[in-house]
Amino acid sequence: MSIRDFLGTLTLTFFLGANGWAASGTDELQRFLHEVEGLEARFEQTILNIQDRQTTSTRGVFYLKRPDKFRWDYLEPDSQQLIADGRQIWLYDPELEQVSVQSQKKALKGTPAMLLVSSDTVTDAFEITDMGLREGLSWVQLIPRDEESQFVRVLLAFTDGELHRMEMADKFGQITRFSFHDIRLNPEFDSNFFRFERPFGADIYNR
Repeated sequence: MSIRDFLGTLTLTFFLGANGWAASGTDELQRFLHEVEGLEARFEQTILNIQDRQTTSTRGVFYLKRPDKFRWDYLEPDSQQLIADGRQIWLYDPELEQVSVQSQKKALKGTPAMLLVSSDTVTDAFEITDMGLREGLSWVQLIPRDEESQFVRVLLAFTDGELHRMEMADKFGQITRFSFHDIRLNPEFDSNFFRFERPFGADIYNR
């Protein structure tokens, strides 16, 4: 699996402290982009096929340090690691003993993950529509402006200032859904936390 394909199943996570008022999804998104510098959260990822049947479910921990770094540690059922160090993105598969590396700018182009690290205005990359309240959640829709993006729609659902659900629909009708919990806002990270160290014996492939 290439880094770009792997990023196709990933997304951004937003967290804002509860403030006691019902902000819209658009308001929550804008506050995150202006205020949140980093976070740590456990996640569950589910991929649904075109018949809306669950095909895979994975769990792990996500880390973010804006504006240039993030890390996904997949723990169950299989171990994988994806690290963006500000210049390159590294994908490590322990079972295959393989590492793929690619330019971060190239790998993120056209993916929702670009919002994690981009300093551009969000409306430059996405058309944003507030979807109102549904199921007790505040929804916002993002449509990529990049015609080459593999996604056709991204939905974010907030409650009490926290992103409760994130759904991405690709061009083939597949939906990737994330839920987040045990969120820590603006944690301290070691200076080498987002630095990838090649495991002994692992083969490296440049993309």
